[in-house]
Amino acid sequence: MIRFLKIALPVFILGFVAGNAFWYLASPLWIDNEVSEALPAELMLTKAAEGTFTDADSVHKGQGMASVLVSAAGTQLLRLTDFEVTNGPDLEVWLVTEPSPETSADVKASTWVSLGRLKGNKGDQTYVIPEDVTASDYGSVVIWCEQFGVLFSPATLAPTT
Repeated sequence: MIRFLKIALPVFILGFVAGNAFWYLASPLWIDNEVSEALPAELMLTKAAEGTFTDADSVHKGQGMASVLVSAAGTQLLRLTDFEVTNGPDLEVWLVTEPSPETSADVKASTWVSLGRLKGNKGDQTYVIPEDVTASDYGSVVIWCEQFGVLFSPATLAPTT
């Protein structure tokens, strides 16, 4: 019986740890987090810039629109519409000075500001741009995996007229 426990207990513990690690890392691949935030109709917003999300590589894919909106009071918002990105752990929304980041190294070499955790990997969502940040100083929006330092999807921002 003791010999059985000497083998079974370590195997059980190893399996438990490996299973939890697999679930943490792989479950975002098949679990989507959908968001559907609406903008209040009474807000008077002007579109200052917009761009389309693209795939970072064959594994990290994204689509949808990113728009920088400015209120009459000067509040800046980042609005993601018809948005969808490959899910992953610890995803954040960043404004990046690099206008066309193609790799994670491009993002790391650039100046960036985080707008917070990604609310969902699918759906319309809005992020407040801090007051001390001038959105026109940034050339793109990226979905960034903070934990692994990986670019998931960039969107180059172009000023609207």
